[in-house]
Amino acid sequence: MVTLDVRPQLIDALSALRDRVAAVRLPLPLPGAPRARQTRAELLAQLDDYLVPRLKEPEAPLLAVIGGSTGAGKSTLVNSLVGRRVSEAGVLRPTTRTPVLVCHPDDHHWFAGMRVLPQLTRVRAPDDQEAEGEDGTEERALRVETADTVPPGLALLDAPDIDSLVVHSRELAAELICAADVWVMVTTASRYADAVPWHLLRTAKEYDATLVTVLDRVPHQVINEVSRQYEALLVRAGLGDVPRFTIPELPESAGGGSGLLPDTAVAPLRAWLAHRAQDPAARQQTVGRTAGGVIDSLKVRMPELAGAVAAQYAAAVRLTGAVQAAYEQEGERVRRELRRGAVLAGDARTRWRGWPRDCSATELLDSLAESLTALLQCAVAAADEHVRESWRREPAARGLAEDGARTGPDRETGERIGMAVRRWRRVLEELAEDEVRRMDRAAAPDPETVAALLAAALLGGRRARGAGDRLAELLGAQGALLLRDRGGELVTTYLDRVLHEERARRLEPLRALDVTPEPQAELIAALSRLQKER
Repeated sequence: MVTLDVRPQLIDALSALRDRVAAVRLPLPLPGAPRARQTRAELLAQLDDYLVPRLKEPEAPLLAVIGGSTGAGKSTLVNSLVGRRVSEAGVLRPTTRTPVLVCHPDDHHWFAGMRVLPQLTRVRAPDDQEAEGEDGTEERALRVETADTVPPGLALLDAPDIDSLVVHSRELAAELICAADVWVMVTTASRYADAVPWHLLRTAKEYDATLVTVLDRVPHQVINEVSRQYEALLVRAGLGDVPRFTIPELPESAGGGSGLLPDTAVAPLRAWLAHRAQDPAARQQTVGRTAGGVIDSLKVRMPELAGAVAAQYAAAVRLTGAVQAAYEQEGERVRRELRRGAVLAGDARTRWRGWPRDCSATELLDSLAESLTALLQCAVAAADEHVRESWRREPAARGLAEDGARTGPDRETGERIGMAVRRWRRVLEELAEDEVRRMDRAAAPDPETVAALLAAALLGGRRARGAGDRLAELLGAQGALLLRDRGGELVTTYLDRVLHEERARRLEPLRALDVTPEPQAELIAALSRLQKER
């Protein structure tokens, strides 16, 4: 006999595990991410809608969810089990939109509140009147009906089609099935071998859920043959012990007249469900098996989810590393270029050669600042190109490339670099002014001239060797050496600042996703705690 473990310690462990699952984020488009997101959604649905509520209130009525493909006859079956129309039926209807739950009047309070399916708003409107949220979008809703003909301790839920063309309906159908104590899978004589219902059957087997199958709308002339074939498929899938009920094809199956099947057609299923709900041993077996099966399935599903989280973090590390490596590489290249005097090229070199006869100190500073700006812009563009090439090989980078690795130096990037260089120039000029101010000479040199010579000596490399000599003549060897040391630190500071800020901007879209390693460890720890309590 399978019994239900309702110890507070186990419920606390499950609640903690639920919080860890809810905290999981899988934003990067890795190959296995869609499946992992589905696993996360299923886990949350089962924990929120079924497992935790069931353990907290084991005496609550059994919930039997009737699921299946479009046109399988789920609504007709529910109506027939109840004995009156509670859910709109019809094979031409594309999908049951608002799910309908039917229970005995004495059990209404169990489902009117948010004990189970807390994400669904309770409504009393007919199935064709959808609840809408404040923004006008369709609201996730559940219609609760009562009927004296439903045995006390049992509730029937008519779920949307599991193969609906509407994504919302498919997702809701899966969520509702996960909330069931009893899975009632309905298929037809023409569709019993389809892949979609068999996926659900295999899932039920994986979770060891209490399962029953209904083979509906079977023509009289082939009822024995189809039943044998369906049984053979179940046996082959390891589901040979699953209770099977067969309903022949009847005029009422098409929704004509009252839309209710003869009582004799559904009496065996109704009796089976009533026995499960009202016989203490059968009830305990049903609830214990389904709840225990879900808990046992966590031993496989949680590590899989943790593995997906680890893959997300590993991908984020690779993407981050590509950006960091590209900018480090370009930073080293810029430093080499500065040492060999690459800034003193083009107009800057012409200005230097013409100074001081044909060029003023201000003009020399202007040209050096422009040349340094161009060098830094080229470095950022080259780094972005490296990032783009690396990210192109990473599936996880899809959707990030436009924000992270740009196709070239855009206007804003150029403006930021230009502003940084202008700040560098201003601080350099202040250094020169402070040095001249400290000199105890009647004929102190022009601060702008000192700043221009200092910039040329720092950025010109061997090409501007004369700048250092001229600076020593104006300030003295010791003063010139100290000023060049401070100026060199200033160049390094602003160079690092520019590259660091641009690198941070490229990484911002990735960092905003907040992909961290902690959720993986938290998932495993939560599972370990649960296993200890089990």
